[in-house]
Amino acid sequence: MTAVAMALDALFADDNIAREAVYTPEGGAPVLVRVVTRRADETTGFGDAHLWSETTRIDLRVAEIANPRPGDRVEIDGEAFLIQGEPVRDHERLVWTVNLRPA
Repeated sequence: MTAVAMALDALFADDNIAREAVYTPEGGAPVLVRVVTRRADETTGFGDAHLWSETTRIDLRVAEIANPRPGDRVEIDGEAFLIQGEPVRDHERLVWTVNLRPA
């Protein structure tokens, strides 16, 4: 295991940074996972206009979820979300970042 992988495991184990969630692949069984949530506002340019929107992104460990797909469900603290768009892996290929929308 690399130093980066060990550091990520420590971050995902820290209750101040990560939390438990239930990941359910479309048509599959629910799995308990650890996620790091990021609920930042996002400003998107569209021509001369700037659109503001709330976003919900999470990081998932590749070791827990090998292939997240759009339409898969994630429940965090009783709130249900669906993955939208294509998940993106980090440079080390250890973490997926996924965009969520309310279910």
